[in-house]
Amino acid sequence: MNVAEERNTVKQNPRVLISGASIAGPALALWLTRYGFNVTIVEKAPEVRQGGQAVDFKGVTHRTVLERMGILEDVRRARVVSSGDGILVNADGRQIATMPAEFSGGEIEIARGDVARILYQRTAASCEYLFGDSITALTETAEGVEVNFEQSAPRVFDLVVGADGIHSNVRRLAFGPEAAYVRYLGHYYALVDIGSEVKGEDLMYNEPGRMAATGGPKAPAFFVFASRPLQYKRDDVEGQKKLLIDAYRGGAWKIPDLMQQVQRAEGFYMDSVSRVTMDRYSKGRVVLLGDSAYGNTLGGFGTGLAIVGAYVLAGELHRAGGDYAAAYAQYESKFRKYAKVSQQVNAGRLLAPSTRLGLYTRNRMFSVAPLFKGLMKLMDHFATDIKLDDYTGIA
Repeated sequence: MNVAEERNTVKQNPRVLISGASIAGPALALWLTRYGFNVTIVEKAPEVRQGGQAVDFKGVTHRTVLERMGILEDVRRARVVSSGDGILVNADGRQIATMPAEFSGGEIEIARGDVARILYQRTAASCEYLFGDSITALTETAEGVEVNFEQSAPRVFDLVVGADGIHSNVRRLAFGPEAAYVRYLGHYYALVDIGSEVKGEDLMYNEPGRMAATGGPKAPAFFVFASRPLQYKRDDVEGQKKLLIDAYRGGAWKIPDLMQQVQRAEGFYMDSVSRVTMDRYSKGRVVLLGDSAYGNTLGGFGTGLAIVGAYVLAGELHRAGGDYAAAYAQYESKFRKYAKVSQQVNAGRLLAPSTRLGLYTRNRMFSVAPLFKGLMKLMDHFATDIKLDDYTGIA
């Protein structure tokens, strides 16, 4: 082994720190602990986040990975029962089109929090969780990565994985500021728990540049609106509510009543519709996984990309026998084409077209069978466009 190879190799049973305990991080931990890695997961939240919007799995590739993970049946049991096709209505509440259920949801639809809970239950005994904590500094040395935390004492890890979402803290610390990698796509979205008043049919109403939906799988109320970039603090919920209410002033249908309910809602989450673009997924001993590397808000493929990416990254680390540089290179080589879908979707334009012509065209796409079937065939191709290696037989 030459000097360069020795520098890129970690010892047996390497210590891996994963930032993020949603889906990508625990999915990676599940595989790494099976392969003999010592895994620690740090998560800023005080516990596993429950609830959240519905996410979906689609196609043989997602099913295969879930089955190999041993959680396919758990996921199926926790799946969300679809309310059927979404009904697109006009300002009077009259149906004008339908959004087929197979478009808005996948083959298996499940609350994000339920996936996180299943993964936590499968990994809690085999790896260490540090809840209520966050990384403040990363310093790479010849021996590993020195990590400072907000709460815990500094420690050294062989490898660090950023699985902490589109606003990744690890990406910021290791690669640079968010603005260099995250592109705003012109829309914001909000998920609001406004109580039981809106349960029932999945209704969706549009005006140019804004959408309001109730009763669907994402949340009791779901909003998407076009906007110039907005300035707000991510922890200022009341300030974000005001921005949402301002964006929907003058709206018809149920919007005035919905905005009143937004003011008193306890469950509220708002963020930009944005895309992550990275020239490389790794830097030294640090590697990115899931939305931190190839996120696309509301793109419909994020959860699938997370679990398949975790499978490939863990498998390549196992196969490389400690040569993390080789493993990272293989992960990127094998996965980048599959993740390319995240660079091709702009959900804001589809959900909240900016013109009446755009709304008409979108609705027609759902109504004309050949167009819709062609779109679904393309989505199926995106979900399965990767050859899965079998890493289980590697010694």
